[in-house]
Amino acid sequence: MTTRSHITVLLDRTGSMASIRDDVIGGFNTFLAEQQAAPEPGTLTLVQFDSQDPYEVITDFAPLRDVAPLTVETYVPRATTPLYDALGRGILDLEARLAAIPDALRPSRVLYVVVTDGLENASREFDRTRVSALIKAKRELGWEFIFLSADLAAFDDAQSLGIGRNSSLLFGKHKRGNDVAWSLASGKIRERRAGTSDEVAFDEGERKSAE
Repeated sequence: MTTRSHITVLLDRTGSMASIRDDVIGGFNTFLAEQQAAPEPGTLTLVQFDSQDPYEVITDFAPLRDVAPLTVETYVPRATTPLYDALGRGILDLEARLAAIPDALRPSRVLYVVVTDGLENASREFDRTRVSALIKAKRELGWEFIFLSADLAAFDDAQSLGIGRNSSLLFGKHKRGNDVAWSLASGKIRERRAGTSDEVAFDEGERKSAE
């Protein structure tokens, strides 16, 4: 194991995200720049999902320094929300990728970030029970799941999936809420990558600031 980290960002690209499209692009790009500025080595996978393409890989396990910013050409909201399919496939794909890496090079921290504004409504391959089991197994191995949601029902659903409330953040569906959510997540993840915190966790004051 190494001091390097891997970050996966699973990004909701469904039609309801259209109203905050530019904010999401800006939030992700700020997040990316802050992670790239950190001295610790790391890799990133960026996946966006909707019912037309439940798992579109934009960046596949690339060194952070090589990851390109998100653009309006890449991020085009549309369709509905196969959240379970995206999560299930993402976890299995990352599991396979990590298993293929020699122990000496395998990331010591795995941080899985989900950003959405809606409740599951379109999955065909995975259901809540299967995804919950996958999340439970990976959390037991030390993976950390961070859930950023602009929808209360989806936020509550994350708890039922086994994503801890401490690492979940409900944000207002507007520029300020979006910006605060990305900024808080970025800071917490940088602390984890640096080894200066034991977990990604949001306090009540931070929750209030993202409303």
